[in-house]
Amino acid sequence: MSLFDLDQEDAKARHRKLTKDIERHDELYHGQDNPEISDADYDALRRALIELEDQYPDLQSAQSPTNKVGAKPARGFSKVTHKVPMLSLSNVFNEDEVNEFFERIRRFLNLSKDEPIDIIAEPKIDGLSCAVIYKNGEMVQAATRGDGQVGEDITDNVKTISDIPQKIKGDVPETLEVRGEIYMSREAFLALNSSLEAQGKQPFANPRNAAAGSVRQLNSEITKSRNLSFFGYALGQVSSEPWETQEDVRAALRSWGFPQAEPSALCKNVSDIMENFEALETIRPDLDYEIDGIVYKVNRRDWRERLGFVSRAPRWATAHKFPAEKAVTIINDIEIQVGRTGALTPVARLEPITVGGVVVSNATLHNFDEIERKDIRVTDHVTIQRAGDVIPQVVNVIMDKRQKEAQKMNVPTHCPICKSPAERPEGEVVIRCTGGMNCSAQAVERLKHFVSKNAFDIDGMGQKVIEQFWQEGMIKTPVDIFTLEAQDQKSLTPLRNKEGWGTLSAKNLFAAIDAKRVVPFNRFIYALGIRQVGEATAKRLASVYGDLSTLKTAMARALDPNSEQLTDLLNIDDIGPVVAHDIIVFFNDQRNLDIIEGLEEQLTIEPYTAPNLGDSQFAGKTLVFTGSLEKMTRAEAKAKAEALGAKVSGSVSKKTDHVIVGADAGSKAKKAHELGVNILTEDQWLEMI
Repeated sequence: MSLFDLDQEDAKARHRKLTKDIERHDELYHGQDNPEISDADYDALRRALIELEDQYPDLQSAQSPTNKVGAKPARGFSKVTHKVPMLSLSNVFNEDEVNEFFERIRRFLNLSKDEPIDIIAEPKIDGLSCAVIYKNGEMVQAATRGDGQVGEDITDNVKTISDIPQKIKGDVPETLEVRGEIYMSREAFLALNSSLEAQGKQPFANPRNAAAGSVRQLNSEITKSRNLSFFGYALGQVSSEPWETQEDVRAALRSWGFPQAEPSALCKNVSDIMENFEALETIRPDLDYEIDGIVYKVNRRDWRERLGFVSRAPRWATAHKFPAEKAVTIINDIEIQVGRTGALTPVARLEPITVGGVVVSNATLHNFDEIERKDIRVTDHVTIQRAGDVIPQVVNVIMDKRQKEAQKMNVPTHCPICKSPAERPEGEVVIRCTGGMNCSAQAVERLKHFVSKNAFDIDGMGQKVIEQFWQEGMIKTPVDIFTLEAQDQKSLTPLRNKEGWGTLSAKNLFAAIDAKRVVPFNRFIYALGIRQVGEATAKRLASVYGDLSTLKTAMARALDPNSEQLTDLLNIDDIGPVVAHDIIVFFNDQRNLDIIEGLEEQLTIEPYTAPNLGDSQFAGKTLVFTGSLEKMTRAEAKAKAEALGAKVSGSVSKKTDHVIVGADAGSKAKKAHELGVNILTEDQWLEMI
């Protein structure tokens, strides 16, 4: 069962909450060295966001924390731009996910199931990432990771760390960047805290905070007194790179005087990895430094170069984190929330409990199948964990503590808000209210979505304002937002006279609304709240159809299952039959068309303008790959094409620019020939790129 059985609006709300929490904790952790939650809880937040964006790709954006690393550099230090970005790592948490890490590598590189994949397993040190640059063997600069692109110059402080040589002798590249982790040993940490307490000062919460806080001292003498250590684990910018494996890199670092994190291991399969994981977890308390997991790296450099990177992390490495914390509490009640698309989502209200330093009182139950599968009842004692979700999950029920009067929860047959019948659409696990626009909960959630940050983003019109205006009958549809001032002028109780409002605040709200009367086409589509249409899909629709009139006409004709318009819609990347159905139904519902018509009278909807995708000859072009590629896998080919600014489609149409054919190319190659689309062999395409 999927972790997130949510409708699109619930998913967006979850995404906003996760993003806000992660950005806050990034700043506390990376910027202030003062985290409020444990590493496991932070991993749970980031993992939840990754899984949510995997299931709802339209929620992805360049601004998402999944595409960022760390936090912006702190004030007080000069900034350093990394020549090679300092990326973060993806995470795995169990054997199945480790196995999937191996399988992704096999699929991407087109390796047989029998070909061994050598993996170097290194302890994941819980410290502060640092890059040290040498010119002709002499240290010239050291910097923190920062946000991955720009870090803080900590050269003077790093020079006080004895594990980091200021000069390197022997065979060293002219330019050498050594990356590693600054940390504080347990022994040094205990000594520092004893000293601070003796001085009446606040001790550090853990060794990682102590190390990071010590490195960021503006007075390097304080850093020197803190007894910091360093493990080198990778290379960044280098003028020459003769090393063929991670083992070679580790040996080179060791020869230059950089200590290595131990115990490390060479693993050839999942069995080796899990055996090493269990062994290291066992001796973890005995190590003199904090670790929060194990890092797995593909040993071969040539494979790493082919695998490349995705988003904020390399494909060739991942971190295996130690298990998250759990706690036991009581379910006081189960409430049903109604989302924008009518999804009924059960949420457990818990007896407040602290998990990993954070007090929690709610837990998602996802859907009613989940309740039935785990036999969850009100008054049950349950185990919860904050892994995989910002709202904790119920892991299991503690049956020997169940009360005799605990009753099974009945699956709702009607919406708790509007009392309309609740039904489960075929093929879905979610039960939905059928009230549609007549359900106040759905209507209010749609209005909240319409004014949300990535839609119209109207200042001063948040969720509470929407709820207030709805209850008072001032706003019932999005059109009412843009006629609000005209209505207010005729009202016997104008907004400026209402509690919590005044002349200035009312004036500012009306000005904020007027400032949004011109809107890009893609944002307009997203704001409509079409089921399963997020920002990315809205942008794809805008880029294909160009303007609202063209889109409406095409969707009206797409009702015909044999129409060219339906084929065009299905040819858009990531729009399958189910998403296409939801889009077509939306634009053929007269209630929606009436709202769109009303908005057209109030707004200027700007036609879509394609962005400048660069100088590549494939930028902005639509490519189709067909047949069996011999030089790379389909995933690798797609990744390269998209990196050049191209759009990769799954089907050939007259709008396709190039079709790249491999061995045994079939109907797609034939159709490309019939349509006169340019056909390239795999070798021709590789030569061109």
